[in-house]
Amino acid sequence: MQNRNPFNSAVVVNPLMRDFDALFREFAQPGFFRQSTARERVPAADILESEAGVTLHLDMPGVDAKDIQVTVERDVLTVKAERKAQPIAEGVSVRRQERAQGSFTRSFSLPETVDATKVEARYEQGVLTLTLPRREESKPRVIEVKVQG
Repeated sequence: MQNRNPFNSAVVVNPLMRDFDALFREFAQPGFFRQSTARERVPAADILESEAGVTLHLDMPGVDAKDIQVTVERDVLTVKAERKAQPIAEGVSVRRQERAQGSFTRSFSLPETVDATKVEARYEQGVLTLTLPRREESKPRVIEVKVQG
């Protein structure tokens, strides 16, 4: 079945082309994985900084907490995880599969102000939250001004 383009009645809109257009628009949107190279997929991340330290939020829906590994070596924090493929029942065929699966690794360089020995990780509702507190010596100090005379 073909539809006419409402903006130009001479142009016929092919449903398959419409699906491809929609798919490419979806790829342009932020999602579970961003693709940094042809073979490497990593979760989207937000990095927030405050006086208390740095907080990272990584979107990892569908990843089991036991499949997440967080390590700190020198000044690099690394997150490794795996999102396993869901089994497909016999007699069911896949029409479209957009949700990425497989293993990934993502590393972040830590600023010198972070105390890497006190990193905390929490996984809730598909979001991994890493809290990296500042070193005591890097926290802002208030210096009292003394008045003489």
